[in-house]
Amino acid sequence: MVIAAEKLAQSLEVLHVLQSKGVIAIRSSDLTRTHRERLLKAGFIKEVIKGWYIMSRPDERVGESTAWYTSFWAFCAQYLSDRFGEDWSLSPEQSLKLHAGDTAVPVQLLVRAPKAGNMKTDFPHKTSIFETRATFAKGDALVVKDGLRLFSIEEALILVPENFFKQNATDARTILAIIPDASALLARLLEGGHTSAAGRLAGAFRSIGKTRIADEIVSSMKAASHDVRMSDPFSESVTVLNAGRETSPHVHRIRLKWEAMRETVIAHFPAAQPVTNDAEAYLTAMDEIYVTDAYHSLSIEGYRVSPELIEKVRSGGWDPDGDKEDLAMKDALAARGYWEAFQSVRESVRAVLEGEDVGDVAERDLTAWYRALFTPSVGAGILKAAQLAGYRNAPVYIRGSQHVPMNVEAVRECMPVFFELLQAETNPAVRVVLGHFIFVFIHPFLDGNGRTARFLMNVMLAAAGQPWTVIKVDNRAAYMAALEAASVREDIVPFAKFLADALKDQE
Repeated sequence: MVIAAEKLAQSLEVLHVLQSKGVIAIRSSDLTRTHRERLLKAGFIKEVIKGWYIMSRPDERVGESTAWYTSFWAFCAQYLSDRFGEDWSLSPEQSLKLHAGDTAVPVQLLVRAPKAGNMKTDFPHKTSIFETRATFAKGDALVVKDGLRLFSIEEALILVPENFFKQNATDARTILAIIPDASALLARLLEGGHTSAAGRLAGAFRSIGKTRIADEIVSSMKAASHDVRMSDPFSESVTVLNAGRETSPHVHRIRLKWEAMRETVIAHFPAAQPVTNDAEAYLTAMDEIYVTDAYHSLSIEGYRVSPELIEKVRSGGWDPDGDKEDLAMKDALAARGYWEAFQSVRESVRAVLEGEDVGDVAERDLTAWYRALFTPSVGAGILKAAQLAGYRNAPVYIRGSQHVPMNVEAVRECMPVFFELLQAETNPAVRVVLGHFIFVFIHPFLDGNGRTARFLMNVMLAAAGQPWTVIKVDNRAAYMAALEAASVREDIVPFAKFLADALKDQE
């Protein structure tokens, strides 16, 4: 008689075969009823809509969104291709957002297909697709990216309405900034006689400082006897650095987010105070708050730690070589790593208080903080030493977040720019808030991003004449919601206010 565990193992083998083929959107027909029911009950798959499933983890809580958000784009690509073959594409608006590197899961995904039912299909966690019979991307207007059928940049720019530029200004400016010249866009504008779009795009290019392309669009259209009236579709002009020369949309998005958010941060976060000239007193205050800080920072990340455990690690009573119980404790390893990282950060704070540029200190020391966090786990054999090598080399997801962090190539493009922004920023409050936010938006490491971001925030606070500030685990939900608002809706106000309140509580 085959025991239950063996039966589940058989079903997992079938699921593994699908996974090895790159299947994300699992149809009922991909699994027998017996395998499907067994995997559902064990939590290894979840239903999206009737007849369609995704893979999940058995330890996910009821109602958790992580499996869905991490599967969303691949599921939609496979699901839509199964339904419509090659006769579909996403809308011009969504196409531009994806071309701009904006992979946040939308509340509603707009899909075009000749066989569409002009209807909404509800997906988990209040997401949906709306399919409509409208012109879809095909031929040279089509770009296929990770299985998603998109309008090309040029075609989408012509088709999107004017309000797209106001409602999605960062994405729109990012797209305009990566266009090196007017050639491809002009060919479509002239071929279709798109005078309104030409005037709007000429105004948009001029608004970001690309006057040469703007003038070329207008003069070429007029030479072809088209009456073009230039108009700026943006609410305000913002010059984009390296427009036309820097080809990474992610780099432009990071720069644009920083520029768009900085004045809002200044309005909602306390101004800097004089930096203390008593470095030893500041460091002593850090030492006194260490246990509280470690408890809350580790607890936010889901580690089960206690002040007693932290004190055990701090005092040297933690003995992984002589105590098997200590060796088995992942939480103790995390606590030990936090202690070692805190010592590294402590020296960074000292350097800042003694007059070193805080941006230079962050660029020099940040990866050392990260390595210190995980050295004990590598030493215990829980993690591979390669994880200490630097920025991640695999995708990473944020539990429960609609924000999908950028790919590994983009991380390597954006981190140098992130440090440049920190070094060039003249307002200490902006370095505190946007230093934390943009770092976790990039999410450069496989793990430890939250802890590293809070270390970075506190080094920036020291440079702003402010005390070390603890973000308490009791406020985790508000903390994550504020980061989500900034990541998905580009609303930095909740996060700036949240950090301001945390700072006030510390005083």
